[in-house]
Amino acid sequence: MNDRLVIKGIEFRSRLWVGTGKYKDFEETARAIEASGADVVTVAVRRTNIFDRDSENLLDFIDPKKYKILPNTAGCYTMEDALRYARLARETGVSDLIKLEVIGDEKTLFPDACATLTATEILAGEGFIVFPYINDDPVMALRLVDAGAAAVMPLAAPIGSGLGIRNPYNIRIILEQAKVPVIVDAGVGTASDAAVAMELGCDAVLLNTAIAGAADPIAMAEAMKHAVIAGRLARRAGRIPKKLYATASSPIEGML
Repeated sequence: MNDRLVIKGIEFRSRLWVGTGKYKDFEETARAIEASGADVVTVAVRRTNIFDRDSENLLDFIDPKKYKILPNTAGCYTMEDALRYARLARETGVSDLIKLEVIGDEKTLFPDACATLTATEILAGEGFIVFPYINDDPVMALRLVDAGAAAVMPLAAPIGSGLGIRNPYNIRIILEQAKVPVIVDAGVGTASDAAVAMELGCDAVLLNTAIAGAADPIAMAEAMKHAVIAGRLARRAGRIPKKLYATASSPIEGML
């Protein structure tokens, strides 16, 4: 499709963005990313070795010239930690892009909305291209846009839950109001969940556990690739209205 996603002047080839956690090894990570067709790969700065070039390194298996590396602040429970790791990623030359996560609750892994908002404003002011992870909250989405977010990333469901989109109505409101790209992040469990997100009108889907935790991660990565493409095509094609009663598939006018 001649339908590329562009954010802050950066063109993205694929609308499926993938993570790098929970795989059995770097080789499987690389194979899954290749099968997914993604060109955005998100990496947890706090948890992943991407800086020590003297030991086995994720970037030995994922070519930064081929993929856009999106550092993230996963595992940060304070704004100060999130800011520190975002700045570390940029200082070491990884990227000006940052997926901002400030976790507010250890059990649900829901974001700390207030800390995320303040951190977004600070990082955007420092020239970062900020992608904040948020609840499916239309009011907070608007505030984050005002704070300088390049896109908003509402969760479909809690991180790693695989529950799919639990509140499509809030996602629809965010899509109507946000005026920046909307990327569903967290909670996708299988290909149909990714397709639903795209059919709603989301600009992209970011996922990790759904692929890495599958019985066959490589096959699931390919399934997700096709699901995102199919969902986007269906959205652009325009679905038929839902009706309570049947409508004949073949026209009956003029029949004897």
